[in-house]
Amino acid sequence: QVQLAESGGGLVQPGGSLRLSCAASGSFQSIFAMGWYRQASGKQRELVATISSGGDTNYGPSVKGRFTISRDNAKNTVYLQMNSLKPEDTAVYYCHAGVGLRSAYRQDYVDWGQGTQVTVSS
Repeated sequence: QVQLAESGGGLVQPGGSLRLSCAASGSFQSIFAMGWYRQASGKQRELVATISSGGDTNYGPSVKGRFTISRDNAKNTVYLQMNSLKPEDTAVYYCHAGVGLRSAYRQDYVDWGQGTQVTVSS
């Protein structure tokens, strides 16, 4: 079993910053791509950012230039630095990670965290 523990959400004013973290723990061989999606009330889940185990990144168009994703492979942790936050960034942010249970070369499934609320409001 793999657990993804998210932290760092909260309430921030427009223009402010927050840093989300997501740490993978449990029994596994490898963690592959990690990243974040978000879901605002009444809307579909959308891509925020992903990062491969080698550090290649991909961002959703609405956050490009404001958010930065990074990871610490030794800690199996992914970070999301969110700057210049806007009210439309308000959502539940979900961490995800590709898990290899017994191999460093084969991903068995994608696990998801429980979500952390980010609210941008004055």
